[in-house]
Amino acid sequence: MKDFYLQILHKDKNCKARYGILHTPHGDVELPMFMPVGTLATVKTLSPEELKSMGSGFILANTYHLSLRPGEDIVQKAGGLHKFMNYDGPILTDSGGFQVFSLSQNRKISEEGVIFKNHLNGDLMEFTPEKVIEIEEKLGADVIMVLDECIPYPSTYEYVKESTERTIRWAKRCKDAQKRDDQALFGIVQGGEYKDLREYCAIELSKIDFVGYAIGGTSIGEPKEVYSKMIQYAVEYLPVDKPKYIMGVGSIDYLLEGIENGVDMFDCVLPTRLARHGALMTSKGRINIRDAKYKDDFTPLDDECDCYCCKHYTKAYLRHLYVCDETFGKRLLSIHNIRFLIHLMEEARKAIKEDRFLSFKEEMIKKYNDKRGF
Repeated sequence: MKDFYLQILHKDKNCKARYGILHTPHGDVELPMFMPVGTLATVKTLSPEELKSMGSGFILANTYHLSLRPGEDIVQKAGGLHKFMNYDGPILTDSGGFQVFSLSQNRKISEEGVIFKNHLNGDLMEFTPEKVIEIEEKLGADVIMVLDECIPYPSTYEYVKESTERTIRWAKRCKDAQKRDDQALFGIVQGGEYKDLREYCAIELSKIDFVGYAIGGTSIGEPKEVYSKMIQYAVEYLPVDKPKYIMGVGSIDYLLEGIENGVDMFDCVLPTRLARHGALMTSKGRINIRDAKYKDDFTPLDDECDCYCCKHYTKAYLRHLYVCDETFGKRLLSIHNIRFLIHLMEEARKAIKEDRFLSFKEEMIKKYNDKRGF
């Protein structure tokens, strides 16, 4: 794809962290980056204009949920996701594999694909690699993901081996099913916590030659040291010149660990989900705006933050909005949390270019561990 490629501009001299530009049909994005999640073609409570003003590049939408509502045919008739949701930046759609994984009590996996119950009405549905690619092509995102099985943690070696081999076969079927040449198809490395299976999956997917690669099966309950090894096992055997993506990661320590090991892209619902529950990421650690001590606190939420919320509103007002269940409060808190992670990426990129990412990571993690981290 001539309109989609990674340009690596600098590698930190002390680790695998790297700074680059991802060129896409809908604009260039600096890496590493954090992608806000817009499951149903919207980041909850926020407008596309607000996202752009916060420095958002990519946003992520969900193939499974959009196939149910409004349906991929409706989105296609609208001209694709960019026109449907009025977002002119790059968009990524996942394959729905994680959502199917979360329906573990109501699904059946076979070589052909996955049969599961629609969580809205209980109807039986089937996702095959070919069906997922058909849906994603109709949605029209810049980056689309193969169908994989998100393996639960922990799982036996025998189960993970069988699942990983099937994931590779599904990935090949996804590549063969792709008809559009203006969408970047990413493979997903599975293999659980097992080094040989991660290596095997990464090597086999590299042979298929995807435009980019995700590291799947992380942040599903494994200890942090296992998470780190999963990344290392995969990245070592993936093409250096292709973008690398960890799915579903939004905590500061996991983001920085991924960057240190050469990962470029991250997404998570964490910032907006926390906001809806009154929890905020700040330069002084995690706080909960519900706390009574903020009732008469007329200082900004975070005096080190440049977001719209922190520039214009006080903790007392934000607590008032939250306690009264006002939508405007959830909007402001979401603006802050998303901007906080986007700003973290901006600072990480600066540190990489100055060959000081490891000290930056150590400083950030110590800061948040000392101050009620998250």
